[in-house]
Amino acid sequence: MSPIGILRDNRTRLVLTSGSLLFVELLLIRWIPAEVRYIGFFSNFLLMASFLGIGIGILLGRRRSLQSIAIFPVLLLAVVWLITSLQLNVQVRSSNEIFFGLAESNVADVNFLALPIVFALVTATMASLALPLGPLLGSMPPLRAYAFDILGSMLGIAGFVALSAGGTPPQAWFAIVAVLVALLTAATSITIPRLASLLLFAGVIAMTQAAPGQIWSPYYRIDTYYYSDGEMGVNVNGIPHQILHPVDAPKEGFYDQVYRWWPGRTYANVLVVGAGSGSDTAIALARGAGHVDAVEIDPAIAQIGRDYHPDRPYQDPRVSAIENDGRAFLRTTDRQYDLIVFALPDSLTLVSSTANIRLESFLFTEQAFASIRDHLAPGGVFAMYNYYRDPWLIAKIGGMLGDAFGTAPILRLYGDNQAIFANGPAVASLAGGTPPGDAVDAIPVVDGPVATPATDDWPFLYLRTPFVAPYYLLALAIVLGIALLAVAGAARVGDTSLRRFSPHFFVLGIAFMLLETRSLVSFSLLFGSTWLVNALAFFGILGSVLLAILVNARLHIRRAGRLYAVLVAALAIAFVIPPESLLLDPAWLRYGLAAVLAFAPVFVANLVFTHSFRDTRTADMAFASNLLGAMVGGTLEYLALITGYGALLVVVVGLYGLAWLLATRVRLLADVELRAEG
Repeated sequence: MSPIGILRDNRTRLVLTSGSLLFVELLLIRWIPAEVRYIGFFSNFLLMASFLGIGIGILLGRRRSLQSIAIFPVLLLAVVWLITSLQLNVQVRSSNEIFFGLAESNVADVNFLALPIVFALVTATMASLALPLGPLLGSMPPLRAYAFDILGSMLGIAGFVALSAGGTPPQAWFAIVAVLVALLTAATSITIPRLASLLLFAGVIAMTQAAPGQIWSPYYRIDTYYYSDGEMGVNVNGIPHQILHPVDAPKEGFYDQVYRWWPGRTYANVLVVGAGSGSDTAIALARGAGHVDAVEIDPAIAQIGRDYHPDRPYQDPRVSAIENDGRAFLRTTDRQYDLIVFALPDSLTLVSSTANIRLESFLFTEQAFASIRDHLAPGGVFAMYNYYRDPWLIAKIGGMLGDAFGTAPILRLYGDNQAIFANGPAVASLAGGTPPGDAVDAIPVVDGPVATPATDDWPFLYLRTPFVAPYYLLALAIVLGIALLAVAGAARVGDTSLRRFSPHFFVLGIAFMLLETRSLVSFSLLFGSTWLVNALAFFGILGSVLLAILVNARLHIRRAGRLYAVLVAALAIAFVIPPESLLLDPAWLRYGLAAVLAFAPVFVANLVFTHSFRDTRTADMAFASNLLGAMVGGTLEYLALITGYGALLVVVVGLYGLAWLLATRVRLLADVELRAEG
């Protein structure tokens, strides 16, 4: 078969279309938050926009005249122009929630409309690329079509992960999109619109040209600059993040405070979590540390330290540089430390697009502090410092440290928002007194509600109490309003009766989105919040989908009720055995149990979906209904801010029960209609 013939084959086109959709989805989720500051804390909105857009594209694509993706380059150019040409950042302040980097913004609050504008444009862009998807899904048996769709999705993820791992800039990502679109349209004749699309992509690539010296790590857009005194600064996603302080230069008082509390003391083994570009490691070495384990999650920031830090701490033979999540590292080492430092480990991004978990969320829970306690040597010290922004956060951390260590921490304040805590055996030996070298301050007493401790199930250090902020609710309401109008309009334009909409697949989409979110959060806790763990977890979920397709295709399971019963049992086990209970050794046992506990419900849920999808007569509408449900599931994920992630499983059980009832009711009604027609 000729290359053109291969590209005309529906299976190839379906793989290419699905892979392109996943690639573009990941690109926008990765690129837009790096350019628009506050969307980095709302990135699941972009995921919801993608789901909504693909669902709308399927609805519109039911009309043959609307199956061309010619409009896609125009809409993508509009997104890029909006992001690169207009100032869309927002000032976000709250008395009960802290956004590092946003409260300091001087941008007007009226730009809050940036989120719904970006949401609508991303939805339209994804819809235009998804226009051929519906006919392709309907061109072959449902399970076979779904298998090729998942295969394409896995290829899209693999391609984008490889580009991210290689540190490639956005213009390379958009160039790949141009190639994918060219392949999707290769079987058509060269027309003026197609030539115009190439020019549009050229404009997109030109507008996303990286600034000189800009670095794209797997987590951030990184820019470096120099202060007047010659010190280098590091910005991530447009937010000031680090300064490469020489040891002998003036700096914030908390860097040296632990050494002033115990003057003359040296520490044989030191652990620095959030080592960054190396300033904290350099100070530990200057104070006589025998060995330092410097843990940093972002390899690009660590490389900046290797290349530019004036004290060259990473070149010192006493330093072991470790690229990992701090909590994951603690689970993989049995070393005891004389000093453990949390060196301003405040990330400015979320772990994934499906959950409100930041890179450092599982470092700041009572269980994490207990793990720190267990890794301290006799007489050891744990110190953590930062700009804590609000007295209630200082009081919250103080209470959590007291609960975890069994001893009240000591504290030193600097101005309104800088503080350092210390705890551990060295603090316990003071018996409530003052360290030999310097004074301490009292933990502030604050008015208002008592702050809720962060735990592995509710890992929200920067929330004072469980609640959903009004700006989240407003944004969710706007998004849902856009979704309702868009779905109704797409159904009308695409000549699609909403009576064909499937409530059963819609509810399955809501349920699976919540289940997927909880599973990814569990894997971040068990294996670390790194980009690699997140990518492998997504691959595992998609792999379980392929396995479920194979099982349903080969075994021809007839009674769906049994599958639902097994699913409820798996969800009940996952609820009774929380992920944190699996933090045990040896590692192979932890990995094995975690894989079974996290993926068993996901696999059975996919068995449930593929069982229903196998028998559907309208694969495109079933798939669209499922994607629209997933979009709604993204809004319900915010319930975790109130309930914690474990309680989401209760909601998931209720949703799958509703899906079973809808499937049973639909089947009974269909039987009645057939009898009436007979």
